[in-house]
Amino acid sequence: MTLSNVRLELARDQGFPEGSALHGYEVVVPLNADGHIDAEEWRVNKPRCAVRRFWNGEPDERGHLVHRRGGTWAFHYDVRGDPEEDQPGWKFDTHVFKVGEYVSLREQDDELRTFRVVSVRPA
Repeated sequence: MTLSNVRLELARDQGFPEGSALHGYEVVVPLNADGHIDAEEWRVNKPRCAVRRFWNGEPDERGHLVHRRGGTWAFHYDVRGDPEEDQPGWKFDTHVFKVGEYVSLREQDDELRTFRVVSVRPA
């Protein structure tokens, strides 16, 4: 199994009726052959499982993919920060990370937004 670099771009929503390639995330994540996150491989590669949030007009934020109690996944930006401030992925444990698929996560403003998987390539 190898790590994958997954690019997520904002899908259509009220503020962006056409979606936006200028708003999204790049995540390094271990995916199995079906495109699901592999928790065992994540444990082995935890330090390499990074996230970069890019949002037009704002500085990039860098953090890590974390596995939380109950099997959920989230983006964590501050090593010493409060886990309550993590950005949880919506059902990342069951979603498929393949080009053309959609995933959702709770943004920093507490809004649930949907993102389209636009690329998956070896990290």
